[in-house]
Amino acid sequence: MQRGLFITLEGLDGSGKTTQIKRLAAWMQKRGLVPVVARQPGGTTTGDRIRELLLDSRSSGLAPMTEMALMFADRAQAIAEVIEPALAEGKIVLCDRFTDSTEAYQGGGRELGSTTVLELHRLICGDLQPDVTLLLLPSLEHSLDRARKRNERTTAQSGTDENRFEQEQEAFYRRVWQKYREIAAREPDRVVLIEGDLAIDEVHEQIVEAVAMSFSEFHKR
Repeated sequence: MQRGLFITLEGLDGSGKTTQIKRLAAWMQKRGLVPVVARQPGGTTTGDRIRELLLDSRSSGLAPMTEMALMFADRAQAIAEVIEPALAEGKIVLCDRFTDSTEAYQGGGRELGSTTVLELHRLICGDLQPDVTLLLLPSLEHSLDRARKRNERTTAQSGTDENRFEQEQEAFYRRVWQKYREIAAREPDRVVLIEGDLAIDEVHEQIVEAVAMSFSEFHKR
């Protein structure tokens, strides 16, 4: 059986990833495709417990290396439990975040560097690479404002606290934003950069165009 297609969505919190991954999944379903949708951190029983620890504001004392180790523990579980089995069955996997997030947030934001992140990815994740990565990169200000308002609404409605990263200063997010740009420049064959404060429909159109092209390459394998 032909191996499946692995598509990831990346970007700052508030960049619109959640909205776009839902729209992309719906677009695929209308065409008779049923993608496996995953997220990181989370998406497995173990991963959801790790997610709660990582994102809860009460976890403010996490050391950067601890934070990164937890991200990779979650990812290893998701690969073993969800991603690899789906790809082996020839399915399309849509994943909200993957190792690019760790390189951007821990490598860039926490200043742990790309080398450590990429080596851990090789060792822990078997160097599994997405076939295509859709990187949403609106302005830093737009992303932060949207993320903070969203999390305030979520906390008020459900009592779930996932605000730990939103409490970081702008300098942290500036480093994350810049690291994402570095990743896109380093890997242009994999990363599709969708930049600027675009309307939701405009972003969706660019995503569909990129995914349609990846389908074409996929069927040539």
